[in-house]
Amino acid sequence: MGEFVSLEVEAGVGTIRLNRPPVNALNNQLQAELGDAAREAAARDDVRAVILYGGEKTFAGGADIKEMAARSYVEIAKFGAALTASVSAVAAIPKPVVAAITGYALGGGMELVLAADRRIAGDNVKLGQPEIQLGVIPGAGGTQRLARLIGPSKAKDLVFTGRWVKADEALSLGIVDEVVAPDDVYAAALKWATQFVNGPAVALAAAKAAIDGGLDVDLATGLKLEATLFAALWATEDQANGMKSFIENGPGKATFEGK
Repeated sequence: MGEFVSLEVEAGVGTIRLNRPPVNALNNQLQAELGDAAREAAARDDVRAVILYGGEKTFAGGADIKEMAARSYVEIAKFGAALTASVSAVAAIPKPVVAAITGYALGGGMELVLAADRRIAGDNVKLGQPEIQLGVIPGAGGTQRLARLIGPSKAKDLVFTGRWVKADEALSLGIVDEVVAPDDVYAAALKWATQFVNGPAVALAAAKAAIDGGLDVDLATGLKLEATLFAALWATEDQANGMKSFIENGPGKATFEGK
């Protein structure tokens, strides 16, 4: 457990919790601890799904601007690479990951949100990539994951203007997948994550790898990736148990061991 980021595991769900008041600004230490927590969540067999959470008040207000403004080119290049690596470690967790978004998710906070597989937000949230208003651009995935999620034209509007969007517009754009009352954000994320706790973990990891990997290549290469991952699942006990259960008992009744 780090000073600013912790991984709390209960009943198969791991919660990566940001805790750097007042707005969880992403400084050097927080981004390093975030990467450590992500890699631990990826490695632990008792973690079957992950929630990203910044607490009841705010998800993450972005990078620590005072800290960033004083850096040299060499220093910011190192910081940017490290932050990108930490956010990418979250995206690479081979398990279902949901962001539980409260308050604000701006700049680096928004980039962390984009690394999740699903995003659930309170109806009072504000999201955005306001870096252009500081004379810079997003540097930890904001121009890349956002464009892949909502398309280049809509992503350019948000990145070029730096404007913030509220929950209803974020939902219509496809930035978030579900909007709930602010007090229900974590519970809704936990409900989504819990459904995977007893699921076929290897198949879920393969599905995530196929979808994410396919987005980075042409269709023919993506189809080859899918076929390879599909066939590999015949080496798992879950495939044998799942198909046996289907034949004997019908769909939806299989018990999986995650191996």
